[in-house]
Amino acid sequence: MARKWTRYPKRTFYAFVGPWAIGFLLLTAAPMVYGFLVSLTNFDGSSPRWKWVGLRNYIELFSDGDAWSALLRTLAFTAIVVPISVAASLGLAVLINGRLKAVGLWRTVFFLPSVVPVVAMAIMWKLVFNRDSGILNAVLGVAGIEPISWLVDPMAFYALIILMLWGVGGGMVIMLAALQGVPAELEEAAIVDGAGRWNIFRHVTVPMVSPVLFFQVVTGVIASLQILVQPLLLTPASGLAGAGNVPTSNRLYMVQVYQEFFLGNRFGYGSAMLWVFFIVILALTVVLMRSSRTWVHSEVDAESEREGATR
Repeated sequence: MARKWTRYPKRTFYAFVGPWAIGFLLLTAAPMVYGFLVSLTNFDGSSPRWKWVGLRNYIELFSDGDAWSALLRTLAFTAIVVPISVAASLGLAVLINGRLKAVGLWRTVFFLPSVVPVVAMAIMWKLVFNRDSGILNAVLGVAGIEPISWLVDPMAFYALIILMLWGVGGGMVIMLAALQGVPAELEEAAIVDGAGRWNIFRHVTVPMVSPVLFFQVVTGVIASLQILVQPLLLTPASGLAGAGNVPTSNRLYMVQVYQEFFLGNRFGYGSAMLWVFFIVILALTVVLMRSSRTWVHSEVDAESEREGATR
């Protein structure tokens, strides 16, 4: 006999949502408020002698050429990495989703790099990019190409891009799940209408997986804007010395923030940089959300349009 539905008391709701709410207040909201208050001071991280400076850090930031250069460099890096990584993830997913021998092995091979810890990955690629003993220059030497200094300007920027693209296997798994959810009836109907493989992929497959593509773009943009460990660990030096000698082409915005905090001991100025960066990321996310209306296919929207047409 089915159990009759009963209304739970309000305290049940608060019991379930309470742990999340407490965690959000203590680990997210409170640190953000504290960081904003610090951005209005000249706090250096250790000295008890600090004073309220108001918006002076923000005014200085908007006239800081190094910070603006780092921001533009970060936006350029994101504009290169995100489209390539999303396209590569979709391409690998299409390849794996087809009739491929030992498909389980290939899935493992492509996905394995994405589970490697970021520090281990960066150190490994630092050895690969080594000018004198790196395997990459050894392979290029077989083709008669002279050794390349990958870890210094200007090649350090391209080395960082290669490092970031190495982990596209994680996105491939998500795209593979999306591809396997595309109704086979739609593709069969397109074949009956005489559509080729490219037209099926362009007009059927891509629209059906566009919500997942949108998710990949948004999360990819947010993640690539905030990278810090990879450019720090790709420097020839190590430790704080390496943090201060990051090649100019890899001096992204978060690297600049790191240097202000831990090399310049300017916690107030660094907090102001983070708050401005938060606004930039929020604005980019809003722009992406607005643009999704023109290229993201939604079953809910399609059904609403059909219902409106029949009325």
